[in-house]
Amino acid sequence: MPELVITRVFRPAELEPPARDTARAWARHHLVPDDWHESVFEDFENVCAIVGVEIATRPVRLYGGGTRAAPRILFSGFASQGDGASFEGEYRYARGSSAAIRSYAPVDPELHRIVDALAAIQRRNLYQLQGTIRQTGRYCHEYSMTISVERDGPNGQDGTPTAEDDVTEALRDLARWLYRRLEAEYDFQTADHQVDAALEANDVTFTAAGAKFP
Repeated sequence: MPELVITRVFRPAELEPPARDTARAWARHHLVPDDWHESVFEDFENVCAIVGVEIATRPVRLYGGGTRAAPRILFSGFASQGDGASFEGEYRYARGSSAAIRSYAPVDPELHRIVDALAAIQRRNLYQLQGTIRQTGRYCHEYSMTISVERDGPNGQDGTPTAEDDVTEALRDLARWLYRRLEAEYDFQTADHQVDAALEANDVTFTAAGAKFP
């Protein structure tokens, strides 16, 4: 025989703190959009265009058919020691990058430092350095990027002794910068006030223990 069960439900603001934390944990898993990182990726692509990095792409199938080109930007996070971000692409000198990055991101001294470092390396090599950046292995962080650098001059000159190491370290710093941006965005998207707003907007209800109902 069917039975009628009456359950008292609560909005998140009505729950006791431990139950509210349980409700928020559910929301972080179910209500944070899968594409929360897209704005960070777009910003990073803009930064890379200024720096002189052309991000590689890969085809991604669309639900309605066809494909779109997605940037080869990878990350894992944010709780394990091996977490990080990486990217694939081609690097070459970008004229005016130091001034351009200050116009694009005027209050980001770390980004300014990275771009200035690359510009200084290029200046010592007559702006002829080029690099290839590839992801290797199953982990994802700045050290999973294999970076090869060569000097593309008319007379076949070698780069300065530390050119490859210097470019490699600067590009890895760029990956570290990206990871910090992703982590900050994730922290914002999953902050209590953001989660509470999403729960309120979706009118989600919970039991007294914080379990979603229905």
